[in-house]
Amino acid sequence: MIKKRMLFYVTGLLILAFGISLTIKADIGAGAWDALNVGLSKTIGLTVGVWVFIVGFIVLFVNAILLKRMPNFLSLITIFIIGIFIDFWLIIALGHWDPEGYVLKFAVLIVGLFIASVGIAIYLQAEFPLSPLDHLMIAISTRFNVRVGIAKTIGELTGLMMAFLFSGPIGIGTILVTVLIGPFIQFFFPIFERLMKNEKAASRE
Repeated sequence: MIKKRMLFYVTGLLILAFGISLTIKADIGAGAWDALNVGLSKTIGLTVGVWVFIVGFIVLFVNAILLKRMPNFLSLITIFIIGIFIDFWLIIALGHWDPEGYVLKFAVLIVGLFIASVGIAIYLQAEFPLSPLDHLMIAISTRFNVRVGIAKTIGELTGLMMAFLFSGPIGIGTILVTVLIGPFIQFFFPIFERLMKNEKAASRE
């Protein structure tokens, strides 16, 4: 069963990175934390994928402080893989492709958001360590005793402010990602949850 969990894990992260890369390529505003990584890449240097790891590493310790626990260093594996995959999509697979025209850019953003949501719904089924950014929502909710939805908003607003400071690509796409990512994940999660349960049941037979 561990092999199937790993398959869900890696496949989900690959799909997630592809979705994130498409929202960045759309160039009408990426998700708050993705906009931060792009802004850092443009203002300081290094690739977007490298900044995914660096920012995630910092957030890892923020989560530990909020929860008053030791950092979960295993989650570094998750952001390391995501960072590599994002650089693969942005630099190699999609490096010479830039959508033109607002209609196409908007379509690419929505497709990217759709794909990223599928990737998250898949990788969560593996029940391996969450990425620090996904865990930030839980840390804020636990530390300040607020609902998960509110905690998610606080985390996104934090990323948005930092993205603004580093001239990240903030726009209508940022609003759409912030508003739609949760409902999209909620829609796909039960589908892959049932698939994983079926796989578990089959493995026990």
